[in-house]
Amino acid sequence: MVTEMLTTLQAAAPDAVALAKASNLNGSFTLGVAGAGAGIGVGLVGFAAAQAVGRNPGAFGQILTISIIGMALAEAIAIYALVLAFAQGR
Repeated sequence: MVTEMLTTLQAAAPDAVALAKASNLNGSFTLGVAGAGAGIGVGLVGFAAAQAVGRNPGAFGQILTISIIGMALAEAIAIYALVLAFAQGR
């Protein structure tokens, strides 16, 4: 399928083929940006959870549950980016 797309692009515009071959960088860039965003998101959730427990230690269990869900959602974005990076690389 990728070969057919490159053949179509080559017929349409020779510069588009060079762009398609250079798109291997796009997958790495996507993964890097999403990884950085997920890291920032997990850090912010952890920071907010630590502040919340400091203010109300009795709510530790509820805060822990909510923070684990928030961190999982932030990490899910990095996993989606990993899938996209592999899809763009093929």
